[in-house]
Amino acid sequence: MPLSGFKFGKKKLKEEERHLQANNRDFNLEFEYANNSIKTSKYNFFTFLPLNLFEQFQRIANAYFLFLLILQLIPQVSSLSWFTTVVPLVLVLAVSGVKDAIDDFNRHRSDNHVNNRPVQVLINGRLKDDKWMNIQVGDIIKLENNNFVTADLLLLSSSEPHSLTYIETAELDGETNLKVKQALTVTAELGQNLQELTDFNGEVKCEAPNNKLDKFTGTLTLRGEKFALDNEKMLLRGCTIRNTEWCFGLVIYAGPDTKLMQNCGKTTFKRTSIDRLMNVLVLVIFVFLALMCFILAIGNGIWEHDKGFYFQVYLPWADGVNSAAYSGFLMFWSYVIILNTVVPISLYVSVEIIRLGNSFYIDWDRKMYYPLNDTPAQARTTTLNEELGQIKYIFSDKTGTLTQNIMAFNKCSINGKSYGDVYDVAGQRTEITEHTEKVDFSYNQLADPKFVFYDHSLVEAVKLDDAATHGFFRLLSLCHTVMPEEKKEGNLVYQAQSPDEGALVTAARNFGFVFRARTPETITVVEMGETKVYELLAILDFNNVRKRMSVIVRSPEGDLTLYCKGADTIVYELLDSSCGPLKEETMEHLNEFAGEGLRTLVVAYKDLQEDYFQEWHKRHHEASTALDGREEKLSELYEEIEKDLMLLGATAIEDKLQDGVPQTIETLTKAHIKIWVLTGDKQETAVNIGYSCNMLHDDMKDVFIIEGNTSEEVLDELRTARKKMNPDSFLDSDETIKFENPSTKSRILPEEQANGVYGLVINGHSLAYALEGNLELELVRTACMCKVVICCRVTPLQKAQVVELVKKYKKAVTLAIGDGANDVSMIKTAHIGVGISGQEGMQAVLSSDFSFAQFRYLQRLLLVHGRWSYIRMCKFLRYFFYKNFAFTLVHFWYGFFSGFSAQTVYDQWFITLYNLVYTSLPVLGMSLFDQDVDDRWSMQFPHLYEPGQQNLYFNKLEFVKCVLHGIYSSLILFFIPYGAMYDTVRSDGKAIADYQSFALMAQTCLLIVVSVQIGLDTAYWTAVNQFFIWGSLSVYFAIIFTMYSDGMYLIFTASFPFIGTARNTLNQPNVWLAIFLSIILCVLPVVGGRFLKAQLMPTVSDKVLRKIRAAKKWPPPPLPKTRLRRTSTRRSGYAFSHQHGFGALIMSGRNMRPKLPFTTTGTFSPNSEKNRHK
Repeated sequence: MPLSGFKFGKKKLKEEERHLQANNRDFNLEFEYANNSIKTSKYNFFTFLPLNLFEQFQRIANAYFLFLLILQLIPQVSSLSWFTTVVPLVLVLAVSGVKDAIDDFNRHRSDNHVNNRPVQVLINGRLKDDKWMNIQVGDIIKLENNNFVTADLLLLSSSEPHSLTYIETAELDGETNLKVKQALTVTAELGQNLQELTDFNGEVKCEAPNNKLDKFTGTLTLRGEKFALDNEKMLLRGCTIRNTEWCFGLVIYAGPDTKLMQNCGKTTFKRTSIDRLMNVLVLVIFVFLALMCFILAIGNGIWEHDKGFYFQVYLPWADGVNSAAYSGFLMFWSYVIILNTVVPISLYVSVEIIRLGNSFYIDWDRKMYYPLNDTPAQARTTTLNEELGQIKYIFSDKTGTLTQNIMAFNKCSINGKSYGDVYDVAGQRTEITEHTEKVDFSYNQLADPKFVFYDHSLVEAVKLDDAATHGFFRLLSLCHTVMPEEKKEGNLVYQAQSPDEGALVTAARNFGFVFRARTPETITVVEMGETKVYELLAILDFNNVRKRMSVIVRSPEGDLTLYCKGADTIVYELLDSSCGPLKEETMEHLNEFAGEGLRTLVVAYKDLQEDYFQEWHKRHHEASTALDGREEKLSELYEEIEKDLMLLGATAIEDKLQDGVPQTIETLTKAHIKIWVLTGDKQETAVNIGYSCNMLHDDMKDVFIIEGNTSEEVLDELRTARKKMNPDSFLDSDETIKFENPSTKSRILPEEQANGVYGLVINGHSLAYALEGNLELELVRTACMCKVVICCRVTPLQKAQVVELVKKYKKAVTLAIGDGANDVSMIKTAHIGVGISGQEGMQAVLSSDFSFAQFRYLQRLLLVHGRWSYIRMCKFLRYFFYKNFAFTLVHFWYGFFSGFSAQTVYDQWFITLYNLVYTSLPVLGMSLFDQDVDDRWSMQFPHLYEPGQQNLYFNKLEFVKCVLHGIYSSLILFFIPYGAMYDTVRSDGKAIADYQSFALMAQTCLLIVVSVQIGLDTAYWTAVNQFFIWGSLSVYFAIIFTMYSDGMYLIFTASFPFIGTARNTLNQPNVWLAIFLSIILCVLPVVGGRFLKAQLMPTVSDKVLRKIRAAKKWPPPPLPKTRLRRTSTRRSGYAFSHQHGFGALIMSGRNMRPKLPFTTTGTFSPNSEKNRHK
């Protein structure tokens, strides 16, 4: 027995091979495999407090305040009471803790919802209802149609012939087309016989859990025989059972070991770049604080040595102080406490309040509310708002994020005539709107009520028995691999291998050619009310090289016909020379369809001679049974018969984008945001969407396709692309490339500019090589020079690796957006994760930081809420640091005039209330309501977003400016009152030059100056801002006149020693003159500097704001509404399935139920009970 899975001591050995036995829990429990319970939460009841506190004390400031608290408990150095620190500290930790607890509670609730889903498990010969979380490796479970797959299962048997099972993998790879899985013959015999399933004791040996969605290797040993297992026999967690009544599966991997969970990534603690910068700045401030305290301590030691030693009778030293040096040492710590307000704890309380308030704006935004499914936008994480204003890279899923995942038959060209456009009475083409009259298909009882078409002329052509039109729709109803399902008579449901095929067959159905049923030998079509049974003789299946498929059928009249559909570039080469004029007309229509971003397909036919076909069919049978070179022989035969085709026309299918996607991408691109599409879809489909979304366009210099199959090929393709974009980038070898921060662990690549606009498309297998250590640098250098990058056929883990790569090498903020479980890993990896509540479940939303219903809301989230949040946070931090440096440094200057005795300048009550009451509300008002321009102008001028990407509004340089501004203001605020008070007398001749009067004057100057400063910083005035600023000043004067009154002194003599200071000082004109002078000297340089900078060195924002001011004076006339079209000579190819076609499966009959012969009444229901063999 292998040791894999066993624990050795306390450490679990890494699993190298999985060994399990069906229906034997005791055997499987020995290996201690994970059960099927999943956990995405970070905490539990017992770990919440220690883990959350550990995370919070990673903030240097929190650890610093804890240190301050300890200092304040030491009597010799304490100059302020301990509760002045402990109360705010506990408040900050509590607010953050509660918020984290709520977020994690939601994750617990989501986990519980999934873990408690019901499932039927086979125990002791009976099916028992149980919960997902109780399922264990080796259990046999039963799944029914439309059930989610519980765990990674080995398919044992199913209700379908040959134990086929149809699944949808949208949760895993974003694809909605059906895939088919098939059980081993030896297990298929078990059927749904519970006794035989209970007696099944097969042993499985397979690979250890991994994240490879498309690979599985293992063996099943049963009754001494070994059977090979591969991915075609596995049902993975995250899939959905479709078109299959029931199936049984053996659990191979459960819970965290499933491939879906292996691809999910870990929940990480996300912090914004401003948070990280603040940590650095707080360290700088600590050094600055220590330097100030050291200077003052040295000063105290010198002063006590030279002066204080001789005045001990008048100024006795404290108990235990016996030398000037020791006095200086104690004074160092006293000044640490006094000057700690350079980093007040209220900073972090205010930051949390601002973030919370700006999160509510997102939740309340009606313009981001989607009424169709009652989904508002939601800020699920409240700590990342300002990061939304700094996004440089967006990583987007395609299916369900950019597209609606709905294919619509939009237009077609038949025999040289284009259908699908609507014209008015004057013959002018009109735009299709919700008010445009739709075609009425009520005459067709089998029509799909959801199908919409607007061009009435096509219906008329069908009703007039136009031969070309009938031939066109007959082809669409016959040439496909769709499976019909008819539970009720007339209620047809098509199960298509690709959504395009479903759209084409549905179109034929509505125009009177209804594909009704199929067997391995026949296809039943109801043509204009008449049931016809065509004999299906061959399916020439699709593959990625042929890019076409054909069927050969014999009509009821005995005519042999080959029908073909495929990519126009391929089919045009196969057309008969007589089609010349029609080819040109159809080509014009194809170009027109491509210009609108539609996916095009050419259809053609060929009448066959009986004797030639019989001879060809004989050779086809020989080739299909050949042991050597089977694929090549079949391909040659297909090429031979698919010649001299007659062109019928072309189809144009719209892969419906979500509303506003092209406009959103265009706007975000103008904001210099680079968009990368990471999709599990195939290359052709993804590129088509790239053109439809206006990400890729013909004005680009080039679109590079990276599809190498070896490391060397991929490296060569990447270097060729980079050389074309920027030849200068090869002047330095890769070894000597200059990183921005070579000393740091993450080497930041400098920005490299391309010599034009380029796009890059890379396949999943090539990406696997490119993500290897020696190639990842080349990939990121090449890709980041491109305007658009599309990664196709990527796994969920590769999505996360691409995001991580950009985070590692680029100094940029990333955002990932998706709607399925396959997007969870990249959503967790990116700085910001956005979930779209779409058709693929809620996994992406539950893992996201922000969520909404439509991709188009992303531009409002970033350009409005993100930009506002970033500007508000930056203004807040600049002002906060300024006002606290101005406040604190007055103490520093005062130290030189007070014998370095750690005496405070201000009244202690003013120190307590300064950040808590007097200056808190005005700055919060600005930080919650300020906006340089309103939302309309923010969206209209995306360039306003650029300063956030470059982090211009708050960085180390801006911080230095704040410090210098604070130092300058503190000098004014100390020396002007000091000079005004020096040897000054009142108007009645009494002295005014006392400590209390000086303190009152200094603090009044300070408060008025910082209030004027916030007025200058406020760009958007509201009644709330006015109330907060004037209210704070009013409260200040009310408090000082109350606190310094005779009554308060008599009641609390020790607490309020400044008796009468307010009324005695503030009634003197020279005091107010000095206050006015302080304000002028503090504010004038700021106003002058801003004016000169705007005039002489205007920023991007200054230039845009001038345009906006001009536009407000002279509003432009409204632009006429135009349809967004792209002109292109490139056609969007037809999106066949990503896998090899179902042709061989259909012809073999393995997926067919045996049925009675068809009737000719047109009322046959293939799945009705009376026509099904018992």
